[in-house]
Amino acid sequence: MERGNETLVREFIFLGFSSLAGLQQLLFIAFLPLYLFTLGTNAITIATIVLDRALHTPMYFFLAVLSCSETCYTFVIVPKMLVDLLAQKKTISFLGCAIQMLTFLFLGCSHSFLLAAMGYDRYVAICNPLRYTELMGHRVCVGLVAAACACGFTIAQIITSMVFHLPFHSSNQLHHFFCDISPVLKVASHHTHLSQIVIVMLCALVLIVPLLLILVSYIHIISAIVQFPSTLGRYKAFSTCASHLIVVTIHYGCASFIYLRLKSTSSSSQDALISVSYTILTPLFNPLIYSLRNQEFRSALRRAVGRTISLPQR
Repeated sequence: MERGNETLVREFIFLGFSSLAGLQQLLFIAFLPLYLFTLGTNAITIATIVLDRALHTPMYFFLAVLSCSETCYTFVIVPKMLVDLLAQKKTISFLGCAIQMLTFLFLGCSHSFLLAAMGYDRYVAICNPLRYTELMGHRVCVGLVAAACACGFTIAQIITSMVFHLPFHSSNQLHHFFCDISPVLKVASHHTHLSQIVIVMLCALVLIVPLLLILVSYIHIISAIVQFPSTLGRYKAFSTCASHLIVVTIHYGCASFIYLRLKSTSSSSQDALISVSYTILTPLFNPLIYSLRNQEFRSALRRAVGRTISLPQR
C-alpha cells in the first residue's frame, strides 16, 4: 500500500453507469427496493434459523452463514453504488478502493469455499447418514467455516496487495461501479503480463478447486441416490441437493465469466452488467432458492411468525 500511496492518483472516479446518465434516478428507484428486499429476506432467513431449534442442523447452520456473508457482501458494494447514482461526483479514495476490493474479495472467495463445505455436508447426509451427526458435529461445521474464511482472506489479501502495489500515474477513471480487479488493473500505469496471469490463476484457484470438490461430492451423491430402492426416496434426496446446485451454478457461472478472462478479452459494459447480477440479484435469489422453496424452513418460519404474533397477547 505504501508504494500505491506515493502515486499521483489519490482517488478514483466511477463511470459504471455513465452511458445511462438519463436513467440513473430510475436505476436508483429500481435497485433500492431490491437491496432492501435482499436485506430483509436474508435477515428473515438468519432469524428463523437462530430462533427455531428444529433448524439447528449443519445444513441450516451453513445457510445462516451464507446469508450473513451475502448481506455483508452487498453492504460493501450496493450502498455506495446507490449513493453514486444520485451524486454528481462519483469518487472513492485510493485507500477506500483498496479496502473495498479486499473486503468483497474476502467475502466472495469465502463464499466459494463455503459452497464446497455445503456440498460436503450433502455428501455426508446422503452417503453416510448413520454417521452424519458424528461427522458433521458443531466443531466440524465451525472449523469448515473458519477454514473457508481463512482461505478467502489470504487470497483476497494477496490479490489486493498485487493490484495496489502497481503504479497509478495516468487515468483514475474506472469503467465500473465498484473497485473490481479488472477495471482497476486497466488504469494502472504499468503492470506485467506475469502479474495479470498470477491474479487470474489465484481467481481460478478460488473457483476451480471448490468446484472440483463439489463435483466429486455430487458424483458420490448421485451414485448413492441411484441405488435407493424407492422413487420417493430418490426424489427426496435429489430435492435436498437441488437448491445447492442452483446456487452453485449461478455463483460459479457469473464469477467465472468475470474473473477467468485476461484483460484483452474483457468488456467493461459486459462486466458491469454481470456484476449487477451477482451483487444485487444473486444475493436476492439465494435465500429464496434455499429457504422459501423448502417445506421444513417454511414451517419453521410460520412457527416463528406465530410466536411473534402471540407475544403481545400475553
